[in-house]
Amino acid sequence: MKKIQILPNLFTTGNLCCGFLSILFVFRGEILTACGLILIANLFDILDGKIARLTKSTTSFGVQFDSLSDLVSFGIAPATLVYAYLFQHAYHRLALIIFCLYVACGALRLARFNVQVKSSTEKKYFTGLPIPAAGSLIASFILVVSSYQLVIPKVPLMIAIIVLSYLMISTIAYHIFV
Repeated sequence: MKKIQILPNLFTTGNLCCGFLSILFVFRGEILTACGLILIANLFDILDGKIARLTKSTTSFGVQFDSLSDLVSFGIAPATLVYAYLFQHAYHRLALIIFCLYVACGALRLARFNVQVKSSTEKKYFTGLPIPAAGSLIASFILVVSSYQLVIPKVPLMIAIIVLSYLMISTIAYHIFV
């Protein structure tokens, strides 16, 4: 691996580690830290792509590594976070199914992205909601709920997770802002 290719992959590794650590902090009951780590993972995810394009060091390996990291940080970590924080007791089984759906849709979205990847100059939009956006939205929501100790009705939240799941695998075009 060339030295120039190491830098974007270090940022991707930061993304992956933040997602993994978020899950561990969920197990410790440290919800705010877990949310913060998902949001930091998003920053790493933005920077790895920018650095790879800036240094002209985008690779097929980097695309795959980024997607695997995104699945952990924005698929598995947010699903674990919401489940542990709000659904351990209420709607337990239904919530498990919904969060498996969310993770599966995130994985499908990433797989579709990987086979449709084009050069950054050609791409002006994403097809389907990017999983970092979905995961960061969930983490931000739980951060607010936890910080202000809000009581959230479970059924509307489950519906919102289903909607996010659908949006990830939809063919709706989302403009690229970063």
